[in-house]
Amino acid sequence: MFKHILLATDGSELSKMAMEAAIGFVKAGGVKLTVYTCMEEYPYMVTGDAGHPRRKVFEEHEAERASALLAEVVATAKAAGVTCETDMTTTIPYRGIIDAAARHGCDVIFMASHGRRGLEGLLVGSETQKVLTHCRIPVLVYR
Repeated sequence: MFKHILLATDGSELSKMAMEAAIGFVKAGGVKLTVYTCMEEYPYMVTGDAGHPRRKVFEEHEAERASALLAEVVATAKAAGVTCETDMTTTIPYRGIIDAAARHGCDVIFMASHGRRGLEGLLVGSETQKVLTHCRIPVLVYR
């Protein structure tokens, strides 16, 4: 069936439950797993802001948060006897998920039905909905 799963995660509780399900799916099926998370972009865009110390601190903090999130998934997978690769980028989340799946040659995306986007996600549409709308490979949505 599937040979390479991309697990998209954002650290939310539902995303953690999806992680557990994906690891179980990988273990049962003997497929390859790549875990992806999207770092948030710096929220302020001011001309000449690229080298501002505040921006650098924000980006370093976001990279640490994303790395810790991926490390948690790797540790959980390892405890279950599953190996996985990791990937993270700074972009629009749904686009990053789709691009990561293509970059790693994944044939399915596994993700939670709702992430940590809160009210904005309800008004604009969740990242999951955007992935479903724009993706050309199958998407398994965990609810």
